Amino acid sequence: MRRWLFGGWLLCLSLLAGAHENLPASLLIEEQQPFEFSVSWRVPTVQGGAALGIVPRFPADCVALAAPSEIFASSSRISHSQLRCSQGLRDGARILFDGMPVTMVNALVRVGYLDGRSLSLIASPQSPQVELGLPAQGRVDVAGYFALGAEHILGGIDHLLFVFCLILLVQGRWRLLQTITAFTLAHSITLVAATLGYVQMPSAPVEATIALSIVLLACELLRPAGRQGLAARWPWLVAFCFGLLHGLGFAGALSEVGLPADDIPLALLLFNLGVEAGQLLFVAAVLALLAGLRRLRWSWPQWLRQVPAYAVGSASAFWLLQRMAVLLGVQGA
Repeated sequence: MRRWLFGGWLLCLSLLAGAHENLPASLLIEEQQPFEFSVSWRVPTVQGGAALGIVPRFPADCVALAAPSEIFASSSRISHSQLRCSQGLRDGARILFDGMPVTMVNALVRVGYLDGRSLSLIASPQSPQVELGLPAQGRVDVAGYFALGAEHILGGIDHLLFVFCLILLVQGRWRLLQTITAFTLAHSITLVAATLGYVQMPSAPVEATIALSIVLLACELLRPAGRQGLAARWPWLVAFCFGLLHGLGFAGALSEVGLPADDIPLALLLFNLGVEAGQLLFVAAVLALLAGLRRLRWSWPQWLRQVPAYAVGSASAFWLLQRMAVLLGVQGA
């Protein structure tokens, strides 16, 4: 029975390890000359490289000037096209997104006009359309970056597994608060620095090292009592160092979405606050679950206490191998 339970746990975590993070789609529209627009549509891919079946549908007065060109990035498909819209995509024009209600991703829509106006809008599975409005409305809608940040952390299984390991590893509320604060401070620093262009690192080695950080924490959880490693003795230091790498991962996701040129500081702040809100929500949920399990006052067998560490370690090791394969493939190309 133990073997079946243990194997089932590992299988579930390994399947989760193959999932991409919950990145939003993005539609970037720039007016090149009166009534003509360049369109860049980026949609995330799922395991196996297939793109999500979300298709933007423009107003009836818009016609394509040429067949779109497509390229595949590490976790998305990007298509470029040219549109001519006789009404000029002005106020009141609607852009719909077919196929979005069956997905779990949002779409960021950014529109820039020749007269200097720009709009930033968010479409969601619950409301799969945007209506182009006044410039002030576009600036208000930059608040959607808060939701994007929260969704990114809650959909980023690797980041959540790292935080989960920290919660299991650190004893005492004060030490846990110090550790989570150090992790938050570190990834906030690199998120801002990378997004603003002060730090540049390829995404493949960053993602591989993030997976490695989870493997190391899982190994720390399996150390015998009395043989604590660096992570158990100085958890805040380990959380800070690896948090710098996780921040680069957040920045990579944000760079794929893009920031509105006239609201970069506000959008960046809101995205970071969304990440923190999602992280705090996850920490609170895990702590509540652990408190509920303690209230049961069951005598947990030792092998069962080790299941979370083995499950997380197996998932992150699989993830590490998967990302190393991508890294070696990029280097080989």
